[in-house]
Amino acid sequence: MEQGIIRAICTSPEKGTEKKTVQEALLKEDWGMEGDAHAGKWHRQVSLLSLEKIQEFRKKGADVEFGAFGENLVVEGVNPAELPVGTRLRSGEVLLELTQRGKACHSHCAIYHKMGDCIMPREGVFARVLRGGILRPGDVLEVLPLEKDRPFTAAVITLSDKGAAGEREDKSGPLAAQMLKEAGYQVEEELLLPDERVSLETELKRLADQREISLVLTTGGTGFAPRDVTPEATIAVCDRMARGIAEAIRSYSLTITGRAMLSRAESGIRKKTLIVNLPGSPKAVREALEFILPQMEHGLGILRGTDGECGGS
Repeated sequence: MEQGIIRAICTSPEKGTEKKTVQEALLKEDWGMEGDAHAGKWHRQVSLLSLEKIQEFRKKGADVEFGAFGENLVVEGVNPAELPVGTRLRSGEVLLELTQRGKACHSHCAIYHKMGDCIMPREGVFARVLRGGILRPGDVLEVLPLEKDRPFTAAVITLSDKGAAGEREDKSGPLAAQMLKEAGYQVEEELLLPDERVSLETELKRLADQREISLVLTTGGTGFAPRDVTPEATIAVCDRMARGIAEAIRSYSLTITGRAMLSRAESGIRKKTLIVNLPGSPKAVREALEFILPQMEHGLGILRGTDGECGGS
């Protein structure tokens, strides 16, 4: 079993400030590190950074102390950034699950302004606390094997100008999320965005690249209106298309309504994430998901590497 050593533990009471080293920390289940500003009911409860990457950065002339990048745990012997999202890390009673790789840097930190670079956006990882306990520098951190039958993760993005403006209640997104949960998926995020291509592309890239979500469903924005840009955004971010899914939805929907031929929905793959466009109405979302969900897990298993290709004579 791969393992490393926790070399430093860092906290800060306010966001946007450098963290300072502490001799021990109490981690609380589904919350994070006691006394740290980044603790809370979200997926980025604890941040981790490789000691070796910090040392490489120091060799460039950077005078940085532990915590300067905003990391909670400095780990030696294991590079957390090389582990897939979903990996579980155990140290004594504490159990963490990696939830995100890297992060967007919206406002450059003092390190970046001084050095022209910062390693946290690309080398830092984030985790949620599955089981709490005490951590101290010198504790062993074990990397647990990924469970083959772990749930697939999912996210739902609803595209609606009126919904995002609070002028209309979104019902299709919550319905899609509920159906995913009932099918055994672990729904990580539900987003409501205006019909804007740039913001949708940004979120699709984040969910695929940083959160490594298995399945992303979008609802809305697939018609003929000038602001219906969901298909264009999907095509732009995908490495490969998987149009059979969108075509199957259209074909099935045509048995219910002839207007299904007006759908421009797409489906494709970015890295190991499958992205599927759904219609905007709750009725159409239910019909589409009832039709495709029974077939999705095999494809997602292939993307994740836990299922083999369909073959044989």
